[in-house]
Amino acid sequence: MLDIASADRAAFDASLGVDIANRIIDEGGHRIGASRRRGRGAGINPAGRFEPFARHEFDDGWDSLEDLPAFKTDVQVERPRTIITKNTSPDISFDRSINPYRGCEHGCVYCFARPSHAYMGLSAGVDFESKLFAKPNAAQLLERELSRPGYEVRSIAIGTNTDPYQPIEKRYGIMREILEVLEAANHPVGIVTKSALVLRDIDILARMADKGLARVALSVTTMDRKLARTMEPRASTPDKRIDAIKQLNDAGVPTMIMTAPIIPGLTDSEIERLLEAAAAAGAKEAGYVLLRLPLEVSQIFKDWLLRHYPDRYRHVLSLLRSMREGKDYDAEWGKRMRGTGPYAYQIKRRFDLAAKRLGLNQERQTLRTDLFSAPRGSGVQLSLI
Repeated sequence: MLDIASADRAAFDASLGVDIANRIIDEGGHRIGASRRRGRGAGINPAGRFEPFARHEFDDGWDSLEDLPAFKTDVQVERPRTIITKNTSPDISFDRSINPYRGCEHGCVYCFARPSHAYMGLSAGVDFESKLFAKPNAAQLLERELSRPGYEVRSIAIGTNTDPYQPIEKRYGIMREILEVLEAANHPVGIVTKSALVLRDIDILARMADKGLARVALSVTTMDRKLARTMEPRASTPDKRIDAIKQLNDAGVPTMIMTAPIIPGLTDSEIERLLEAAAAAGAKEAGYVLLRLPLEVSQIFKDWLLRHYPDRYRHVLSLLRSMREGKDYDAEWGKRMRGTGPYAYQIKRRFDLAAKRLGLNQERQTLRTDLFSAPRGSGVQLSLI
């Protein structure tokens, strides 16, 4: 989007500044009215990068922009042919994952999964938060895939793309069905979430954890409720996420905190506080990821930062670019998660020292794979007919 690029240049121009930067975006017709995007993280809804058009809002003289309806959450059913996704990224600790949903209603403005909505002909902006896809046949597909001859057991990661416990899970219950299949097969699973809804399934997770088959990571970016509300508007509050760590730990489920992403100049001051809160709640492990701004995420994050924290815009982007070799993002393996340079090193040292002081990451739990028993349920039988 040329308006975002122009606004960014203006923000860094001493003779112009952030006020002019915000005016450029407003006059470009990309920003969505506050009433229409209430409860959403993104403030823009640009056309997907594969689309042959662009979206602009402008007043045609009838003063009708205020009459446009607010964005409501719309869920479509998707019926994929497979449910286990494989990856070969060398800087990711798992090689397979499950995504029960496309898009995420949590609306985290920094979410690196946003660009994937372009493959559905939708925007990485508000569309990503409001036009969702559910996969109600996920459990049946999983049962079928686990039963295939020669299936090699390794831990399945869930929540590494979009959150399996986002609000629509209350209605669809797909994640619980997936866990039921995994428990019946004694298959290991690791979950990442920003939602206290994970406590709904604490019964299954506790039983699996007792066999060494489950672990849960709660992603907590900040303890500042105001910042969290604007940055990840429909995720559980920070306090509820910390409490979820405690309840899971009390139930015998190994827990960890993911301070992800760390945003330089905005949330990096909270590294020690986040780790202390998680350790007090019983977490045994911790990890972090530096803010990532691939493709459309860069535009969406910059617009958000100009709207909510214009006074920090230059500072945040300058620090980030110092860790990305002058760019908003560097996708190179080995660099994309942690960045490079003095400031990236400082973040890593602070994190490592705090984790050591708190007794975190002293032991890394490995989930068991030797208990696996291939499913023989109705879904498998139907697939053979």
